Amino acid sequence: MEVIVDAAEERRFREFVSARSPALMRLAFLLTGGDQHAAEDLLQTALARTVTRWRTVDAPEAYVRQVMYRQQVSWWRRHREAAVPEPPDRAAADGTDGVELRLVMRRALAKLTARQRAVLVLRYYEDLPEAEVAGVLGCSVGTVRSTAHRSLARLRQLAPELREPYMIFGEAKR
Repeated sequence: MEVIVDAAEERRFREFVSARSPALMRLAFLLTGGDQHAAEDLLQTALARTVTRWRTVDAPEAYVRQVMYRQQVSWWRRHREAAVPEPPDRAAADGTDGVELRLVMRRALAKLTARQRAVLVLRYYEDLPEAEVAGVLGCSVGTVRSTAHRSLARLRQLAPELREPYMIFGEAKR
């Protein structure tokens, strides 16, 4: 395990973590289906792996994101997700429609597989082209297309109140 010994490299890593942690945390939150603690663990694991290869990483953010996607898919394969409890129904007449919609999206995303979530997050939240998604996930463009298609259909089935997922992901970025 290689560690940073150069003070300048350590400072550069700390600056990267400080500047990019909020965005990376949002991504981790989406990838874990809205589980805050799992998101924190996922990001910490990705950063720990990144620091060991810091000297050889050309694009740190892309590297951390790729580690996060692959780590989350590996975790899912080992543990298989448990059912997410449903919150009680309530009317959103109090101006909390956006919150309601995000909760619906969170529950629906949590019911998808980690790979399905990763494809949707990369395509619609990260707005990456299919070829880049395929590169990050180590699969073909055709696999990305079919997974995205099936995942969107499953999302609509799980949460018919969601119009278009890209609108929800767009809201999540703000």
